Amino acid sequence: MRVYPYPRLTGAVTARVTAVRLRGSGDAREQLDTKRYSVVEQVVALGMAELDDWRTARLSLTATVPAREIETKGHWSDISVVAVLTEGATNARTAVRLQPGAEDSREWTGEIDLDRDDHVDRASIDVHVVATVGGIAGRIIASTDPGWLIDVTADVPLKDRELDVTTVSFARGAEWLRSFRDAPWIVDTSGRMPTVRLNSDFEGLVALMGAQGSKVESVVSEMLLAQMCADVWTAVFHTAIGDLEVEDDGTPLFPPDWRGAVLREMLPDVVPGRSVEDALREVHLRRTGEGSWTDLQPRIQYAAARRADVPKALAAAVRDIERLDQETHA
Repeated sequence: MRVYPYPRLTGAVTARVTAVRLRGSGDAREQLDTKRYSVVEQVVALGMAELDDWRTARLSLTATVPAREIETKGHWSDISVVAVLTEGATNARTAVRLQPGAEDSREWTGEIDLDRDDHVDRASIDVHVVATVGGIAGRIIASTDPGWLIDVTADVPLKDRELDVTTVSFARGAEWLRSFRDAPWIVDTSGRMPTVRLNSDFEGLVALMGAQGSKVESVVSEMLLAQMCADVWTAVFHTAIGDLEVEDDGTPLFPPDWRGAVLREMLPDVVPGRSVEDALREVHLRRTGEGSWTDLQPRIQYAAARRADVPKALAAAVRDIERLDQETHA
């Protein structure tokens, strides 16, 4: 544990990538699909961008800082929030100041550019809260931990560069899995990061999930993957909302890890038209018995399906099936 000779924030600083826009030759532009960045893994994958000749990626960032602690303790002044993009392989470094939100100083937003010529593999984005402490300016009083990874070559946004899906026999595996032996998969959120347990006893499932065969198998595989992703989003939302820290006045707090990022990502669809703080309070009150928790379930399912691109996958599957049917009867 590192010791600092000045007071630092004890509350967590979190950051989210909220949008990625690519710019290519001839001023061509593309909004990166949300599937290419993950708020759980905190990774942006640029390898499958439709704009092949993109030159610059502009990332929109939102950082959340413990503003109440800053105000009440009074150790710090001249607060600023800085996002720093670095890559060790090329020694590239870019820094930008984020701007405080209009209503309060909890959320700071801004944009940072990644120049493709300056990066070859993986860059990282860290957010630092900087202040004057004891008359000395430029002290870092808090930072994101962990930060975001920007992978220039990866196709999927995974920190470990391998899908966190494990195949296991539910009938012969851990005791807790045996009661789910008829399920194709289970989302396990008990560990540090969520994991999908794929049931090897479910006939044909494992082969179908990695289907490289017929067009029909590929269509079904894409639909299954979309449904699995929706199940993951639903499960991690319920996990995140299920064990919140609450302040003395009853205000629920966003968790500092991936759980907080998941809530900030999904709450605008679960309780539309409200700030994320108000939405969190509303969902927390309903979950704890003050209001109808069941009425929120369709909104949660909708938010999960949107992030898993279930509507897009289903529409593509319908088109592919119609095309295959026409080819069969041609």
